[in-house]
Amino acid sequence: MTLARYASDPQRSRGRRYPEQATPHRTEFQRDRDRIVHSTAFRRLVYKTQVFLNHEGDLFRTRLTHSIEVAQLGRSIARALGLCEDLVEAIALAHDLGHTPFGHAGQDALNACMATHGGFEHNLQSLRVVDQLEERYPQFDGLNLTFETREGILKHCSRNHAQALEAREPGGVGHRFLARTQPSLEAQLCNLADEIAYNAHDIDDGVRSGLLTLEQLEQVSLFDGYRRAALAAHPHLVGRRLLYEAIRLMLSAQVHDVIDATAAALREAAPADADAVRHAPPLVAFSAPMRERSDALKQFLFRNLYRHPQVMQTTGQAQQVVQTLFEAYRAQPGEMPAAYAQQADLPRAIADYIAGMTDRFAAREHTRLTGLKLLDA
Repeated sequence: MTLARYASDPQRSRGRRYPEQATPHRTEFQRDRDRIVHSTAFRRLVYKTQVFLNHEGDLFRTRLTHSIEVAQLGRSIARALGLCEDLVEAIALAHDLGHTPFGHAGQDALNACMATHGGFEHNLQSLRVVDQLEERYPQFDGLNLTFETREGILKHCSRNHAQALEAREPGGVGHRFLARTQPSLEAQLCNLADEIAYNAHDIDDGVRSGLLTLEQLEQVSLFDGYRRAALAAHPHLVGRRLLYEAIRLMLSAQVHDVIDATAAALREAAPADADAVRHAPPLVAFSAPMRERSDALKQFLFRNLYRHPQVMQTTGQAQQVVQTLFEAYRAQPGEMPAAYAQQADLPRAIADYIAGMTDRFAAREHTRLTGLKLLDA
């Protein structure tokens, strides 16, 4: 398809940190996507928590299935807006590569362990994975992705970390956090597609788990409006089919809302090209009414799912596993592979090792080192 003038054009990419010869049959962003799919970190996502720990059920979302859903939503919206679908897909598939085992519980625990050693941010860790930690090529560490894909992966970044990135790579992916400019439209789109995806699938997983009910969800105007619409079209719909149809209608409405609201913002801002986007306000967004209803849904899920006593119990156990592993490796680095144990910056090496673990490997390591079994492996 023809790209819009404000889309990221792979032929005009800012390139890779280590120059490589172009290939005849794939664009630079297609090559990025393919490298991500073949990476070790991407395969690990299948055994990393989204909300429910990996052992709690076969049908709950994982980081891998979440990333695929983000890519699907992102490509649909990108096509309608004339943006680069391949770049959207590459960013979406890579955006959680640096996530710890046990979801946000693991991230919070590892950040606390690293408090005096620079902290831990999963977005920054995702960049670290593709820039340094993957070992697949003879010429360089990492995957040597394009600037545009790396920029989209680094969705958030503290000022201190941005300054450190800028010192190592002047004008690189950390610069926009210091200059207060925007990333590409494709990166903005992935950020919003991430939100749309996890709100929808967390409803599904919450009901599947028994921690949420359809009756509770009637409190949420965004969901309940589409539940009513589903019943109006199919009066005898009940149970899981009703849930699926309501979620499907909700997702479709949000996608169309983003397309319409973003198209209007683009008409008003009229960016001349992809570089002009960086100096405009954020352009990929919900309409104001949809933003309000989406925020209300997020607040409902926070109160009723993410802070549910059953989820909080496993959250506490998961944090204990991560904290114990960190302390054990500090005391006995030789319990890690030599590639980590022999690094000069031991705390960062430990963080890299733990962040790369799947849920079940971390649980097994905890049992091996302590003799205790807090979580099923």
